[in-house]
Amino acid sequence: MVEQSDRAPLLDWEEVPPAELAPTVPSPETEDSIQSGLSSYPTEAVSGESAHSPHKHSGPGEDASATDEEGDYQIVAVFVVTFDTRSGNMIEWCLPQDVNLEGVEFKSMASGSHRISSDFIYFRKGCYFGLACFANMPVESELERGARMKSVGILSPSYTLLYRYMHFLENQVQHQLQCPGQYSPLEAFYEDKKAVLPSGGNGLVTACPTSALGPIVNRCMHPEMKITHPAGCMSQFIRFFGEQIMVLWKFALLRKRILIFSPPPVGVVCYRVYCCCCLANVSIPGMGVSVPEFRPFFYINVADIATLETELSYVACTTEKIFEEKKELYDVYIDNQNVKTHRESLQPLLRLNSADREKYRKLCEQRQLLLYSQEVDGDCTSNEEDLFILFFMEQNNRIFQTLSELAGSADPTLTAEHVRAMGLDPQGDRGFLVDLLEIYGIDVMLFIDNPCCP
Repeated sequence: MVEQSDRAPLLDWEEVPPAELAPTVPSPETEDSIQSGLSSYPTEAVSGESAHSPHKHSGPGEDASATDEEGDYQIVAVFVVTFDTRSGNMIEWCLPQDVNLEGVEFKSMASGSHRISSDFIYFRKGCYFGLACFANMPVESELERGARMKSVGILSPSYTLLYRYMHFLENQVQHQLQCPGQYSPLEAFYEDKKAVLPSGGNGLVTACPTSALGPIVNRCMHPEMKITHPAGCMSQFIRFFGEQIMVLWKFALLRKRILIFSPPPVGVVCYRVYCCCCLANVSIPGMGVSVPEFRPFFYINVADIATLETELSYVACTTEKIFEEKKELYDVYIDNQNVKTHRESLQPLLRLNSADREKYRKLCEQRQLLLYSQEVDGDCTSNEEDLFILFFMEQNNRIFQTLSELAGSADPTLTAEHVRAMGLDPQGDRGFLVDLLEIYGIDVMLFIDNPCCP
């Protein structure tokens, strides 16, 4: 069970003055608005920021027509899902009424949610991303069997700024529990934020970033790298997996299908999906264009099985244990901190080597230096997320830069010295390098005369 502290205030990805990054604590008047119809939804919707902030931008690969004049990501659909004791999960209300929401009733109310009081869920629906807030309220009703459960959610062409509406959705699901059937705040919200999509309605979806990035994270970061996350998301990820991060890093770089299992609540597990995606970032232009996209699916359930059967690479999470048995759908299965694979060729990658431990030691050392500078010097120019992303991006860049230069040289032979210079282990990472060269189509020979070296 995840503690409430994991639901920390949310951060933004844009570079804004420090004063604008401070989360706003809801006032008593704001809390009371749940009872009064939530007429102030635009303020709550942006999680403490002005609805007309000048710092919002469309992400690369996203159509400008899916944003409003201020650059705010617009909404394709808004919906309410309820649990009916006779029919199970069902869509109670939605706008627009002709939108295809098939399956959303299961994506926005995770299996097993009846055991918890609240949750939030990121998911994919076709070419759109969704965010839903779930709540479970005890009621004295035999018809409802003592509990009323609902989710209020939205769909958008991008997941980057969905978090701006987190507080609004949380307030609205409470409102729906207490005053079922009063949809006027949701109707007003949709009318204000509804998207005007290109003809044909083909909303573009961007994958997790592998494209060229600027050297300064705060200024040039691809916005898809900064999905909403609670403060401390990266540090929680590091503490949770420890040295196993280096195992996940290799699987991510090899574009494997990674499935994370966890019982509800699933919100913090969606953040682990995001963190896994960040492990594979490369900023060398053109590198990785021929490999499958590392696609974040966030929460999935049995209704997604047909979709996953066609996916070559993804990261997802689920609360449904049955997926463990469906080994054809994934390469890597994570249950709690236990990372495993049923594929014999990948099992050597589960073993940590000396180079893995050294990289993890350096990561922890850099984190401690950052935390010290923040505490002692009051340095707020950097944060753990930037450090985490840059650490792995620089490691990936070093590997691919070395391999690219070798491939273009007169003697494209990868020696033990090259391997060590890339921060890898000549023996322990041989299989990893063989797979990496094959997947990325890099024409380099492994030096094999010495059994201790590649």
